[in-house]
Amino acid sequence: MLFRSVLANLLFFVWVRGWLAPGFPPPRQAESEPERLAQQVRPEVLTVLPAKAASAALNAVREAAVSCLEAGPYEADKVEAAEAALAAAQPASGAWAREPMAAPPAEWLVFAGRYADAAARRARQQELGKLGLELETLTEPPELAPGLVISRHASRQAAETALANLINRKSLKGARVVEMPAPPARYWLRVARADAELATRLKALPGDALGGEGFKACATPP
Repeated sequence: MLFRSVLANLLFFVWVRGWLAPGFPPPRQAESEPERLAQQVRPEVLTVLPAKAASAALNAVREAAVSCLEAGPYEADKVEAAEAALAAAQPASGAWAREPMAAPPAEWLVFAGRYADAAARRARQQELGKLGLELETLTEPPELAPGLVISRHASRQAAETALANLINRKSLKGARVVEMPAPPARYWLRVARADAELATRLKALPGDALGGEGFKACATPP
């Protein structure tokens, strides 16, 4: 009985080792087949990075997954409601900021108006048109509109020079130089470094809750 047991164990060992192949293939033979080996990772093309280099590579991957997102711009009376909607995405404290929109550069106009009466405005437009001037109808801001813009300039001096030239050449009267009023303050809600999870939550916020199109890529990333 003992002899049979020893013989059986010996035969099993020989079979498992593959010494009886190909007549009696061992178990799990498929793992040694060339097709399986060809599908395995090729160790000769792998490079083991030093700890410092591996950390730098990991940080680079994380940086690539970070994006800048913004919503707006909002006027002062609407930005707080948009901030409340932003809170629904549960960004971490300090992850977002209210940033003022850059004010446009100062601008001066050679201007005729304001003409509250539509008939008077049309008559003046026809009169100036006969002088060969290309006119622009100004509809904003309310303290100047409706009026007629004869030309736009980056400085008061340039506007006054243009007006003087027009008066000398075309006997233009009733026009004057005015500075365009600065527009009301407007703000962006910006998340400068949103990871993939936060970006998904921000983009899922409904646009109507944010009073606009919702969050999108920053026009000028930091």
